[in-house]
Amino acid sequence: QVKLVESGGGLVQPGGSLRLSCAASGTVFSIGAMGWYRQAPGTERELVATISSGGISNYADSVKGRFTNTRDDAKNTVYLKMNSLKAEDTAVYYCNAEISSSSYWSPRDYWGQGTQVAVSS
Repeated sequence: QVKLVESGGGLVQPGGSLRLSCAASGTVFSIGAMGWYRQAPGTERELVATISSGGISNYADSVKGRFTNTRDDAKNTVYLKMNSLKAEDTAVYYCNAEISSSSYWSPRDYWGQGTQVAVSS
């Protein structure tokens, strides 16, 4: 069984920084793309950033230049460093990863439970 566990959310003032972490545990054979999504109240879940297995990152226009997405494959972990946070970044942030538990099985999507980020003075 594979599980994604996020950490690092919290309350921060506008202009502040936070770093989110997401670790995959369980029977992990390989991990493909990993990424972060967010959902604010009354809105649909939206893509924030993704990072390929080769380390190539893509970002939503709203976070470009402020957020940095990295991964540590030795730890099966993806990180999201968020700088210059704004009130509109307030949302529940979800980790997503394509994980295969065996060389015989195709990868499937897994989601974390979500971590709350609140930006307010």
